[in-house]
Amino acid sequence: MPNRLAGETSPYLQQHAENPVDWHPWGQEALTLAKREDRPILLSIGYSACHWCHVMAHESFEDAEVAAVMNGLFVNIKVDREERPDLDQIYQTAHQMLTGRAGGWPLTMFLTPDGTPFFGGTYFPKAPRYGLPGFPGLCQQVAEAWRDRRADIEQQNGELLKALSAGAAARPLAGELSGAPLKLAVERAAQAYDAEFGGFGGAPKFPHPADLELLLRRHAATGEARCGEMALTTLRRMAEGGLYDQLGGGFCRYSVDERWAIPHFEKMLYDNGPLLRLYADAWLVSREPLFRRIAEETAAWAMREMQSPEGGYYSSLDADSEHEEGKFYVWSPEKVSLRTTAEEYAVVSTHYGLDRPANFEGSHWHLIVAQPLVDVAAALGKPLPECEALLASARAKLLAAREARVRPGRDDKILTSWNALMIEGMAHAGRVLGRDDWLASARRALDFIRKAMWKDGRLLATCKDGRAHLNAYLDDYACLLKAVLELLQAEFDAGLLAFAEALGNALLAHFEDAAGGFWFTSHDHEALIHRVKTGHDNATPSGNGVAAHALQRLGHLTGDMRFLAAADRTLRLYYPDMERQPGGFASLIMALEEALTPPAIVVLRGPPDQLPDWQGKIAAHYWPWAIALGLPASAGKLPPALDKPLKDGVNAWVCSGVKCLEPIDDFSCLERVCKSPELI
Repeated sequence: MPNRLAGETSPYLQQHAENPVDWHPWGQEALTLAKREDRPILLSIGYSACHWCHVMAHESFEDAEVAAVMNGLFVNIKVDREERPDLDQIYQTAHQMLTGRAGGWPLTMFLTPDGTPFFGGTYFPKAPRYGLPGFPGLCQQVAEAWRDRRADIEQQNGELLKALSAGAAARPLAGELSGAPLKLAVERAAQAYDAEFGGFGGAPKFPHPADLELLLRRHAATGEARCGEMALTTLRRMAEGGLYDQLGGGFCRYSVDERWAIPHFEKMLYDNGPLLRLYADAWLVSREPLFRRIAEETAAWAMREMQSPEGGYYSSLDADSEHEEGKFYVWSPEKVSLRTTAEEYAVVSTHYGLDRPANFEGSHWHLIVAQPLVDVAAALGKPLPECEALLASARAKLLAAREARVRPGRDDKILTSWNALMIEGMAHAGRVLGRDDWLASARRALDFIRKAMWKDGRLLATCKDGRAHLNAYLDDYACLLKAVLELLQAEFDAGLLAFAEALGNALLAHFEDAAGGFWFTSHDHEALIHRVKTGHDNATPSGNGVAAHALQRLGHLTGDMRFLAAADRTLRLYYPDMERQPGGFASLIMALEEALTPPAIVVLRGPPDQLPDWQGKIAAHYWPWAIALGLPASAGKLPPALDKPLKDGVNAWVCSGVKCLEPIDDFSCLERVCKSPELI
């Protein structure tokens, strides 16, 4: 019989609905039961694309004997970390405090009935191995500790709660903001940079799009060559490795090795949106065809495999298929040879490393760019264009053959914050590369969010099968505001600007802390053992960093000083952290950059048939410090900061902070100004 998870919107929870474990979703019913029966809680947090979550489920949660132990000793609660990032952040932090080790998924925590954790870990095998205890025996030991050492647990809980509260305290900067964190961030990146393979540090390697975006921005702002080199080399190596799906497009979550060769095969929406934006910008900076191709293929993958018929983007693709990680993606030379001509195989085998030893689990080949195509062409004595055509035809055949395999599972819930990251990436790349179909994709997703997940001036966090629910988080509002501002640059809409203002007002009303910064949960959110407020980037950019950046821009566009003041308070709160240790604060540091040098607001007024030409020319430049809006006569009622007079032809009004130039009617003049914001 299905357990209580059968009616949940999370595909991850639904995966556990047939378990013999008496699972509860997180909620008052389970918490009340634990208190009434004075039983500890076994909290298991994971997500549907997680390989080790599946392993623990198959080994333990699907086993009737293990389930009987769990059911007899605990109130068992299963949580999807993607739907409940508030819970995940709290208990990951608690795990690190209790064990001294970084967490991960599945997260396995044992809680007192009031929700305070007293023991935990991540994956536990059914039988002892890997130096880990067997899960059933561990459950018995934890239950004995709860029964026999209650006083020790209560003392530890008090210390843990104090430590959690202390971690949230900070003393804001009283003096002037400075650019010191920007310089230190570059220095620290250079120290950790892997000059051979790109990226920072050793294995495992994660993409960290915000760090790369910061380096590209510093390269453009200062001309510092090493910033561009670190960002562009990393993006090249990622695109040439197995982190990138060489046949279908899109990036996996991380690489298990320092060469970007073998990924953890799950594909997450939240990585691919920012990476789509980055590769479009890398093309603007370098004009390298590789970067444009990767952007095109990633956008195509997102639209083909991740966009719902209703418009919203799905969350992720699983690492596993047929209970094996990576099975959908890997090949053998024989299978590739069977599906390609001899001429195609000669190119593909050398280019993708099929002529080398197997690189995945000893007997499989995961496709990477092992030899540049220009070298393959030279070795074969063929013209490069001919090899390009052979590679393209072979890739199409292999992709079609792969489509016939058993596909990895897809988590088809629609998350507001992750959709916002893809909307922003698709809108930005579409504007930069002149792809109206990408812009249309972004608008469809935003339309879905506004229709299904925006109710009475508040956002909902998740939606599946027409059911939207859960109070939205800081990241939902902040990332969506930033995405809306990006779409406004592609095509101005007064209603969309009003929506941006509504999102900004909601951030101030429901999330801002009077001491500075924004709480992760709203003021009327469910009371938990700890309320999170952090400025650190994780797999996704910091909600505080995105909020500060977006609110600054919204303030400059609308002239509403409340937004600018809230961003300033946020930067002051986290400035000491940025100055002391800038690693992991890239999102906030980019907001600091624009606080020190306000962005150039470019207001274009003119006939609707002439504005697109100017907008296209602006989009063809990498000017990350410029926000350009094309406002035709039909733009409607505008805030004073944007309400510029119409003249013959196109005119550009350029302002930065409180400084404004005379209107510009010659694009070459506008180009000179935007290249050098100090001219404003």
